[in-house]
Amino acid sequence: MVSGGIPFPMLSDTGGKVGTVYGVYDNDAGVETRGRFIIDPDGNIQGYEVLTPPVGRNVGETLRQIQAFQLVRKSKGAEATPSGWKPGKATLKPGPDLVGKVWEVWKTEMAFD
Repeated sequence: MVSGGIPFPMLSDTGGKVGTVYGVYDNDAGVETRGRFIIDPDGNIQGYEVLTPPVGRNVGETLRQIQAFQLVRKSKGAEATPSGWKPGKATLKPGPDLVGKVWEVWKTEMAFD
């Protein structure tokens, strides 16, 4: 139990109505497959991951992706985050000059951990 409650809305999906809409409800088992969906303030799915039960999810990667989507949204698409990007690291500037040169720009400007 989280002291003071959970700081975000949760739901129970008895009968699998929501899971069916998102394509993760297993009718035979009567449960949803584990998954997470990143939905922006406009209600659009920006990212999702669905895994079978034996494979765990990476909460750190989920948070990194949320931060990346927030940065891209805040910049109105003027910035893009490369694979493995973390807050405070360099971003890419989308545009015609970047086409076909992502790796070239990335390897010279991006700081690898």
